[in-house]
Amino acid sequence: MRSKPNHGPVPEEIPDAEHELVIERVCAIDVAKDSGKVCVRVSSRAGRRVSKVWDVAARSGAVGELAQHLVDEGIEKVTVESTSDYWRIWFYLLEAAGLSVQLVNARDVKNVPGRPKTDKLDAVWLAKLTEKGLLRPSFVPPAPVRELRDYTRLRIDLTRERSRYWQRLEKLLEDALIKVSAVASTLDTLSVRDMLEALIAGERDPRRLADLARGRMRAKHGALVEALTGRFDDHHAELTRMLLDQIDALNTQIATLTTRIEELLTAMQPEDVNDGDTTGGANPASRNAGGLTTIERLDEIPGIGPGAAQIILAEIGLDMSRFPTAAHLVSWAKLCPRTIQSGAIQRGGKTGKGNPYLKGALGEAAAAAAKTNTFLGERYRRIVKRRGKLKALVAVARSILVIIWNMLNDPTARFRDLGADYHTTRINTERRTRNHVTQLMAMGYRVTLEPAA
Repeated sequence: MRSKPNHGPVPEEIPDAEHELVIERVCAIDVAKDSGKVCVRVSSRAGRRVSKVWDVAARSGAVGELAQHLVDEGIEKVTVESTSDYWRIWFYLLEAAGLSVQLVNARDVKNVPGRPKTDKLDAVWLAKLTEKGLLRPSFVPPAPVRELRDYTRLRIDLTRERSRYWQRLEKLLEDALIKVSAVASTLDTLSVRDMLEALIAGERDPRRLADLARGRMRAKHGALVEALTGRFDDHHAELTRMLLDQIDALNTQIATLTTRIEELLTAMQPEDVNDGDTTGGANPASRNAGGLTTIERLDEIPGIGPGAAQIILAEIGLDMSRFPTAAHLVSWAKLCPRTIQSGAIQRGGKTGKGNPYLKGALGEAAAAAAKTNTFLGERYRRIVKRRGKLKALVAVARSILVIIWNMLNDPTARFRDLGADYHTTRINTERRTRNHVTQLMAMGYRVTLEPAA
């Protein structure tokens, strides 16, 4: 009697993603600053695939005519290459025409050794990859979120520019031998501002300048007198006036952006939220059963403030159906290492760059949460001992993003801290005791355990 042959392990079935389906009528656009190389691939009457390539100017009128032509041709999918910011006119106008448009990273589609490099061949190659479903589309949020993102990103840029002006002002004061920044915590205080205004007005007596101190700064009167003794002349006064005016203008612009961001977030509230709608895709203005907005719910997470919550919502969007699981969002944000496997060897690669605005906000939140007596703070302290500060901060940032995904995916969810003692209260006491006893015996000790009274 023959034995049944051994076929080995059962093969694993891996289903294709939605974007990996074979498409019959496709279009691809190789983007440049002034024009785009358009390639349309369809089936001919003879049953063969045919590619048609032509140039289209990167102008609203020309792209609008292209969009109408593609609609008439019945194009099912359009792929736009991500090149700087030049892709926006193509993506926005084609999307507005009702076409299914996907944005792809040029680095992922053109790294093919031995293939000639021309715009025409690039467009044809892009179209072939599109019809075979071999392209991974980039995440492009809907128009309202893109508008919100423009405001939050400009606010970040202006805030950084304001910091540069403060640094220039401090450098100017050092040139004038004024060391007030060594006494005051920051230059951005009412006391220091009064002193600077007095210096600009012509006051040079350090004692009178020190008398302008407010609040707790009054206790540092002697140190202020020494710090304000310098060589502040008229040209320092003129330059200080210019720098302060720039800082004031930036403060006004940042406040205007913050107001506009809050208005946009409030305008995103659906009408049926307060009627018991608990579907996914929460928005920052929707209120849960507790009467809190999404911004207020995210503010409950350690390290997350209203400003950081606004930035995060503007970067990841409001509809978490774009990311099927929290792991998808973490992978897109490049907060998890790449898995590199070859044979029996498996190692982790680098996390990658990711979205700089999102990673910046999460990094600041992780650094703030690491100082708290919470689950996230304890997670940082556990990891930093064996992996270092940078990897510990990335791990905490990843945990924060997972929490955010779960809260946005469920509008009724509220943050609940697991506590700093989460891991210590869930350890296997018997196993840890056995490990300690084994270590002591290996060191030559005889161990006798007695329960504490």
